[in-house]
Amino acid sequence: MSDENRQRLDVWLDIACLSPTRSQARRAIEAGHVHVGGERAKPARLVGIGDEIELRLPGRVRTFVVRGLCEHNVARALARTLYEETPPTPEQIDLRRAMRAVKVLRPAGAGRPTKRDRRRLDRLRGD
Repeated sequence: MSDENRQRLDVWLDIACLSPTRSQARRAIEAGHVHVGGERAKPARLVGIGDEIELRLPGRVRTFVVRGLCEHNVARALARTLYEETPPTPEQIDLRRAMRAVKVLRPAGAGRPTKRDRRRLDRLRGD
């Protein structure tokens, strides 16, 4: 595929509205939260149609397949046509349910989680 049919990863994440800004996309990529084709990526990595992008958020992993490229920012509705999100795996669904159950255990207004609470959450998430 030629470079004309490819785009920088950080730019694509911003245009596809998967990141609020390009600089935040770059920080997420450099922190190792974004993988392309199963490998850790760099902000300048070129992505093209058909590439699989994995976005690792706290407690969940979202996987997208690039379906289009765009030169400039577009409306969010049009940006959604640039990718296709793959359905979550059964393990990811179970993890989401477990995370919701943990939230119920903490009463509202109880303040910030303690270090012990955060470690328990990290173990539950598998971090």
